[in-house]
Amino acid sequence: MSTEPAPAPVTQLPDTVEEVIQRMKQIDAELDTRDGVACFNRMYLKVTELVAAGITQGFFADAAFMERMDVVFADLYLRNIDADQARKPVNAAWRPLFDLRGNHRILPVQYALAGMNAHINHDLALSVVLTCKERRTTPDTAPVHADYLKVNQLLAEVEATVRAEFEPELVKLATEDAQTLTHLLSSFSIEAARDAAWLSVQMLWSQRGNPFTYDLACVGMADSTGMAGRLLLTPVVPADPS
Repeated sequence: MSTEPAPAPVTQLPDTVEEVIQRMKQIDAELDTRDGVACFNRMYLKVTELVAAGITQGFFADAAFMERMDVVFADLYLRNIDADQARKPVNAAWRPLFDLRGNHRILPVQYALAGMNAHINHDLALSVVLTCKERRTTPDTAPVHADYLKVNQLLAEVEATVRAEFEPELVKLATEDAQTLTHLLSSFSIEAARDAAWLSVQMLWSQRGNPFTYDLACVGMADSTGMAGRLLLTPVVPADPS
């Protein structure tokens, strides 16, 4: 068994964090603001800009590793953008976001967090493993894990901002619908997802020499992430009676 093949890029994938930022700004300009992918892209752009600032300001102990990992990480997302534009299948982890991106019964905050679910619970572990292999190091080599944990601080800042931005949406919902949304959003935590992703890093790293078990693990990771994404994208806005 093999994992889903990586979609061939339609455009040249970025090689630097600055190129990643420019590509995400381009995506933002091209998509309707209410588009589900656009909702995630805006959140991810904020995160990437913070990481870029941290790289240049000495926030990370190994800035070169973090810059490369950030690019590899972003490219896994951008490959799905390119695949969708080429009308090719996206990875199973991302499928709910792309399939449901135009459903206006789903709120922007749900799209933002569903995208983070796909990117963290599937792409993040792969990006760490791929970057370690490329740079001939290991996840257990200092300061890989320490720098990985530092990103949590940046993500917590962005997550809090995003959740606060969409709090006014709760006021517009009926009490039962607002409770449903609150329950859905409380089921996902970026910090908890990143903790789980590090366990996936260790699992994948231990299996890197066995393509069969490695591919099985990747398929399982993508499928379980996709199922969680569909739950996060449960419609909460009442259907238009017209």
